[in-house]
Formats: sequence, C-alpha cells, structure tokens
Amino acid sequence: MDSEQALDTAVRLELYRFFIDQGRPPVPAEVAQTLATDQASVEDSLRRLAQAHVLVLAPGTPYTWMAPPLSAIPTPYQVEIGGRRFFGNCIWDALGVVAMLGGTGTVTTWCPDCHEQMSVTVAENRLASGEGVVHFAVPAAHWWDDIGFT
Repeated sequence: MDSEQALDTAVRLELYRFFIDQGRPPVPAEVAQTLATDQASVEDSLRRLAQAHVLVLAPGTPYTWMAPPLSAIPTPYQVEIGGRRFFGNCIWDALGVVAMLGGTGTVTTWCPDCHEQMSVTVAENRLASGEGVVHFAVPAAHWWDDIGFT
C-alpha cells in the first residue's frame, strides 16, 4: 500500500469514527489533528475518496455531505438508534445505518404521495414492524450520475 492509499484509509476510518461518535462528520482540520498530518493532505485525500465514490463532498468544498450510508444534512430518512439520531441519504441508506450500527433501530420517513408518516423498526437485523414499498426512480447503475438527486 502506498502512502496516499494509507492516508486515504486512515482518513476514511477517522471520518466514520468521528461521524458515529459525534453525530456529524469532521471538518478536515479535525481529521488532520487526529491523524497528526496537515489539512491540505486530508483535503486531497477527501477529494480522492469522493472521486472514487466512497463519499460525497458538498459541491466546491472539502466538507463531507454524504459518507454512505450517513448523511451530514437532515433528510426525510431519520434513523434512531439507542436514543441517538442519524440521517440516511435514502431509505436504503437509512436501513444501512441501522445495519452498520448494530442491527436494531427505527427509520422514520414520509410517504412521498400522501405525506403520511411511516416507520420501520428493525430488531436484531430483522424487520420487527412497519411496511411499505421502496421505489427507486433511478436504476442503480446511474445513481452516481447525479448522486445528490438520487
């Protein structure tokens, strides 16, 4: 593994560790401080990770918008796990947050047609309550064409 790859791995791991611990993604300076490196190197790493579709940066910035399955901004896909709240980028990601953080939690969203609130509860990686239909308007092969829309 070359030094860029090693830094990218360290940045990625720190980004997720911090995001889960703090409920928000770190800014590059926070990652740089933890990894004892310079901010410019962290920003370059974040751009490489974004180019590789590992994460999504807010347009024109080095700040994390999406670290799939986590969203840095509020979305209609709220995830509650152990009294903590996270947001998923879509229903698929929201369920991924539950899986990533232990397999027990609740996802709440709203029906895009009738606007009725909907919840799905997962316990020990199994559906415990809730129902609905998941509709993907964009085929998976094209999600990264415009990931912010998808």
